[in-house]
Amino acid sequence: MYPDSYILPRITTADELVEVLVRNFDLHLTSDLRDGFDRQGLGIYQAVTLASIVQRETVRDDEAPMIASVYINRMNIGMKLDSDPTVQYALGYDAARHTWWTNPLSADDMKINSPYNTYLFGSLPPTPVSNPGMDALRAVAFPAESAYYYFSARCDGSGYHNFAKTLQEQVQNLCP
Repeated sequence: MYPDSYILPRITTADELVEVLVRNFDLHLTSDLRDGFDRQGLGIYQAVTLASIVQRETVRDDEAPMIASVYINRMNIGMKLDSDPTVQYALGYDAARHTWWTNPLSADDMKINSPYNTYLFGSLPPTPVSNPGMDALRAVAFPAESAYYYFSARCDGSGYHNFAKTLQEQVQNLCP
């Protein structure tokens, strides 16, 4: 469903609401976006699912295309996505922390047996894990060109990430 503002009559039924949401989403899926998804080898549902992951991973909007490139690079070589937001989604609500997005994840969290756990299963999760905005959708349609397969949050609290080509570089980028 496209994130937007909607003015609806109070008597709107659930079916009518879904129709409005789907129609608005379809209006925003331009031919350029659809062509971009095709160039990445993704159908619309797959693209939205990947964009939902990019949405959750991205703190700084200008990094969305680079984050999307990492996931697309992984998908292109059959590598698992290894995405924290998919594990967070699988875990559901964390009552102790009062959040849907457990952070940081523990080693036990990473073992959750769920088709959403992209550390265990080598494909996109069965459904989106969040509602992606236009920046995430564009990032998936038009990812940065990169040779990166890894990224991790910078240790400076800026919301930016360090990107790496190899696992060895990734390990060097991790916070102490």
